[in-house]
This record gives sequence, C-alpha cells and structure tokens, in this order.
Amino acid sequence: MPVDDRFELVIAANRLPVDRVVAPDGSVGWHRSPGGLVTAMESVMAGRDGVWVGWAGEPGEAPEPFDEAGMRLHPIALSAEEIEGYYEGFSNDTLWPIYHDVIVPAQFHREWWHAYREVNERFAQVLAEVAADGATVWVHDYQLQLVPAFLRQLRPDVRIGWFNHIPFPPVELFAQLPWRAAILEGLLGADFLGFQRRTDAGNFRRACRQLLGMTVRGDTVTADSGPDARLVRAAGVPISTDFKAMDRLARTPEVRERAKEIRASLGDPKHLLLGIDRLDYTKGIRHRLKAYQELLADGALDGSETTFIQIATPSRERIDAYIELKEQVEGTVGRINGEYSTIGSPAMEYLHRSYGREEMAALFLAADVMVVTPLRDGMNLVAKEYVACRYDDQGALVLSEFTGAAEELREAFMCNPHDVEGLKQTLLDAIHAGPDEQRRRMRRMRSAVRRHDVQTWADDFLSALEALPPAQHPGRGTTMTDPATTPAMNPTDPTDLGPTDVDPQDLDPVDLDPGLRAAIAAVAGLDRLLVASDFDGVLAPLVDDPSTSRAIPGTLEALDALSQLPGTTCAVVSGRDLETLLALTGLDGHERIAAVGSHGAQSTTDDTSTQALTPEQADQLAVLDAELSEVLARHPGVRIEHKPAGVVLHTRGLDPTVAEEATAEALVVGAEQRPAKVLRGKDVVEMSVVDANKGTALLELAAARGSQATVYLGDDVTDEQAFERLGPHDLTIKVGPGPTAARFRVTDATEVLEVLEQLLSARGGH
Repeated sequence: MPVDDRFELVIAANRLPVDRVVAPDGSVGWHRSPGGLVTAMESVMAGRDGVWVGWAGEPGEAPEPFDEAGMRLHPIALSAEEIEGYYEGFSNDTLWPIYHDVIVPAQFHREWWHAYREVNERFAQVLAEVAADGATVWVHDYQLQLVPAFLRQLRPDVRIGWFNHIPFPPVELFAQLPWRAAILEGLLGADFLGFQRRTDAGNFRRACRQLLGMTVRGDTVTADSGPDARLVRAAGVPISTDFKAMDRLARTPEVRERAKEIRASLGDPKHLLLGIDRLDYTKGIRHRLKAYQELLADGALDGSETTFIQIATPSRERIDAYIELKEQVEGTVGRINGEYSTIGSPAMEYLHRSYGREEMAALFLAADVMVVTPLRDGMNLVAKEYVACRYDDQGALVLSEFTGAAEELREAFMCNPHDVEGLKQTLLDAIHAGPDEQRRRMRRMRSAVRRHDVQTWADDFLSALEALPPAQHPGRGTTMTDPATTPAMNPTDPTDLGPTDVDPQDLDPVDLDPGLRAAIAAVAGLDRLLVASDFDGVLAPLVDDPSTSRAIPGTLEALDALSQLPGTTCAVVSGRDLETLLALTGLDGHERIAAVGSHGAQSTTDDTSTQALTPEQADQLAVLDAELSEVLARHPGVRIEHKPAGVVLHTRGLDPTVAEEATAEALVVGAEQRPAKVLRGKDVVEMSVVDANKGTALLELAAARGSQATVYLGDDVTDEQAFERLGPHDLTIKVGPGPTAARFRVTDATEVLEVLEQLLSARGGH
C-alpha cells in the first residue's frame, strides 16, 4: 500500500458511517447512517488525518476506498455466510443477549464463533495495512473484541484503544460464554479499554481476575507475563453527543417551524409523548406501550388529548427475536389506536423507519415528554440529544435508571421500566410537571451535556491512549513500568499519569522531630486508630496541572499496609471529586482504604454519606458554574473543575497578576452567591453549595469505626478545618510552611512517607 494511504488515526467499527442508496435513475450514492456511534465519531474524524474501516453493509466484494462527508472510508468485504455467522449470529444472538442481562436467551454455536474470529482477523489485517508508523488505532464495540490482540501481533508499534458502546456484563453472566477466555485475551491486546460506565470497566477487570487469574490493581490489568508483561488500563469514559451542533440545529427557523407542523398534523394534542429507538428488545418499547395503554384505560390520560409518537428504526430484521418484537409492537399500537383514538387525534403514531437529524431535532422540540426506557443500555444518546435540542429549557425527560445516561442526567424523571405501575406514575409526573419545574430540571441537564460533549469524550479517550508510557510498545528502548508504581488513569481528564520521577532509594534519610516520633509511638499503641491523609501536597507533590498529580512511590503502599493491621482504619480525604480521586489513587474497588472526596461530601464508605442536592442548591450550583465560566473567559489559562456539589477555579502555574485578578473576581462571585461556601486554598477558589468539610468527615468516620484517635496529615487551608476540629488526643501534622492549628509539622511530601512507615513499624507492621 502506498505511504500516502496510511493514516495517523485509524477508526475501526463493524459498519462504515454511511449506507448505500440507489436513486430512481439507477445511480449509486451514500448517505449518513443513523445511530449513536456515527453521531459521536463524525465530529471526531473532522479535520483529522484519519480513515474509518468497516463493512459497507452489503454482502460481496468491498468497494474501493472512497471519501464521503469529509471522511476517508475503507470498506471491508463480508460474504453472506459471514454476515449470518459473525454479525447476525455471534454478535447479535450470542454476545448481545449476554451483554444485556440475558433479556432473551443467548445462542451458542461453534460455527458462529469461527466466523467471528475470522472476520476479526480480517479487520486486524486491514488495520495493519492502513496504519502509519506509530499510529493510533481506535477499535469500536463488541463485534470487534478480538481485533486488539490480532493487531498487536501484526503491528506492535501502534497504540491500540477499544471502546465498548454497550454494557459489559457482570462476570456471572460473562462466564456463560464458552469462548470467554479468548474474548478477554483479545481485548487485552489493547493499551486502553474504555467503557460507558465505571461499573462496566469494573466488570471487565473482575472477569480478568476471576477467569484468567490476572493481577488487577486500580484500573489496570497486568496482561501476559515475564518480559512480555504489559499494563492494560480499563476505565469508564462515558460517550456524549455534539451539544453545540444539536443546539444550533434546534434553533434554526426551519426546525422550529417543522416542530409546529408536527404538532398541528396530530391535532395539536395537549400532551405529546415521544419515543425514538432502534426496534430492539433491550429498549423497553413493549413495557412503555403497556404503561401508556393502561393509563388510557384507567382514564388517567385522554386519547383525544394525548398522542404518543413511537419511532422504531428497523434493526436486525432477519433475527427471530426481532421479528417477534416487531409483530408484538405493531399489534399493541393497533389495539391502542383502535380503542382510544379519535378522528384527527391519534392516540399513537407509530413509524417504522429512520429519520435525519433535522427531523429528529424538530421532533425533540415538538415533544412535551421524551420517553427513554431501555431495560439495559450502555449510554443512550437520544436522551442527551433531546436535552441538547431543548434550548427553550422546557420539556421533560423520562429516563430508565438502567441507562448510562442516568448517571449524568440526574434531573430526569427516573424510572424502573420493569415496574409498569411505577412507570405509569413517572409518566404522569413528567406530563404534569409545571414550566418552572421543567426549566429547573432541563437547565441542569443541559449544563451537564454542554460540559461533557462528544468532543470532550473523544479528547479524553485519545489523550488517555496517547499518554501511555513508551514502555507499552516493544522496540522503543524501555522496560515495562512497575505496576506497583503506576497510578490509575483519570477518566475525566486523562493526561500523562505515568510513574513519578521520585525514586524512594534516591531520597535522603529523614530524621523526624523527636516530639513527633514520640507522638507516633503513643497513638500506635491504641487498639483502634484512624489514619487519614490529604492527597495533593501530602501523598503527592503539588504540580501545575492537577490532572497529572501522582503519589510518591511507597505512600499509598504504606497506607495499604496499615489498613491490613487489626483495628486500623485508613482513608484518603481530598477536595477533589470522588471519581477523580479514585482514578488518581487507584483506590476504586479498594475494600480497606476509604476515599473521601469533595471535602467530605462524597465517600466510598457508608459511614459518611454523599449529600443529595436540594432543588435550591442545584439552581445555585448552575449559577456558580455560569459566573465562574465568565471569569474563565476573561482570563485565559484559568481552569474550571466541576464537582457534584461545587465549582473550583484553579490558577496554579499562571502569571501572578492574572491569577490574582481571577481569584479576586471569583471571591466576589462567592460573596454575591451566599449561602454558597467559599474555600480559598493554594491557587484555588472552591465554591460549594453544601456545608461539608474534612473535619466533620473525619469525626464521622472515626465515630463510625470506634477509633480512639485520628492521625491526619494535610497541607492546605482546607485541612485547617480538620486540624481545628480534631482534639488534643489526635495526631495532626501540617505538611509544608504556613500558619497551622496542627500539633506537628513536616517539611514536604517526601517526609510523609517516613511518618507513615514509622507509624507502620510502631504499630506492628513490617
């Protein structure tokens, strides 16, 4: 293949992002395909030196590579037999049911597995041909789980990422697959594995540990063994939609006028409900239609005033389960219309086809209630697209709690779609929500989607992949990184988080203050002890970019060793949000060390609860977000961090004059937005709408565990609240200079390790 036909970014998915169409005059063309993956990746490919590799959608010889919609597309050939075995069979009749909670029984056939393996190998061969030296290859979804390992054998020089757009099942379900080991080994050929939710990533890591016996630490799996051992990272990186494009489209005069036409064509119903799904048994279409039918039968809704539009995009029409589903849905729609429709006012409008983005945006604007009720879904971008289109801050979203979107769109009307009575009540709550409640909920959801759009998702994923240490790739002159010193990846801002440059053997011996040594010995003899520490500036040195913060080797290990001693509770207490703290420390899933984030508002232990926001607090948080975003716009280089209950302005590393001006403006915002709590720390101003602090969190944790004393190390202004709340029997240690209420002081983070090791030794550890 000519050098010009090799690319720096290679995307691989089962399908190309276009469908072949034949015009009435016989000419052949291509149109953009529907679906979440296409929507998400379209903006990723724009402006990049990239190629998309996938099947063109029809059996037989593959077309020659071509350009369409600004993308270079490289088709792969599949025979009719391969489509039946690899796609309809193994992908959609074996894997899909297992990965979606076995809503329908999975089918296991060896000939399907052989077809799946052969097609995956063919994909890998083509990827090896089109990838430039050292290229980034991003493989997508469950149809191509063997590609990473095949590709690594062919091209060890490339960086390989894989993203799963559907759920990854618990090990108890995944273990049913006869080919479970081969699938895990295929995925472990990648450098970085992305999942829609942290729980999905955790399911994968548990499967590696339980089914393959591999070592799992934090979000990493140690693949292979001996000199070939590699670290594979698996983390949650939730996908999103193109917020700006959808918002802009919804505001166009054409789309707004079309929305009015849609309502008028249905008799201008008082209530217009909308469902847009692939016709798939995982989408919960039957459940929602049953709930709607019962609401009409009960008289809770009037069919002459209410219309439900259900768009069901055709899907997998040759698979028996889908054929049966289509018949059931169409039968239910017919019964609803036969019993409850009036002339000019249909109770149901059922459309078995797909629509373009303009029509979708008009439907979103027209609908009073968007009904998204899958029984299980990886993300569900329709929910986010609806939110992005509602620039008027109106409309209500009914959302299944079993979607990935439910973790971000917390202000939706949540439901369990299996509970038909509960679903009926949720639909009524959404229908009858007043304008003020709709506005409050929609503003928060739009803020969430705006902050985390599809480009943020792609940048997060690709940054995580590209930031991997060179040791991951053979032939680059380095050895493998020791997993004990490699921190976890930060899924919210994945940058270079490789091992710290500090080697414990290079540190000068530390001679602690005699009074501190005596205090350590005193608390070490207690039966029940809480040992807690801040993260930044204590376990990890302060750095200009907070996303690159890494613990000094040995500090987290010393805490872990302490946590294994009888009567000893250990915790890391930080102002960072819990998800980021878990990622930086690798404590996700750690059963012995508690992680307390957002100054005590979040915790991995039930002993300190996460505080739910009231409507008033959520409204104030949205205002704080908007005000600090304006400060950011006026002062380039300032960084904004979003937390579940607060917003943080970071100025570390900036010109002192710029930092001072931005800080002053932020403090004015805080003063104007009382009762928000304002915390000023080292190069940060944090505003929180909940009254949480480290001192209260430590006291609650100590009381819950029956600790007789607490050891706490901190360096920042926010740690002073803990030093002040703890008593004279506790051991409080300030790290670094500055006034303090702590009893003792150490110079910097390197001395923290000595404190922990002396405490470990005095308490009977090794």
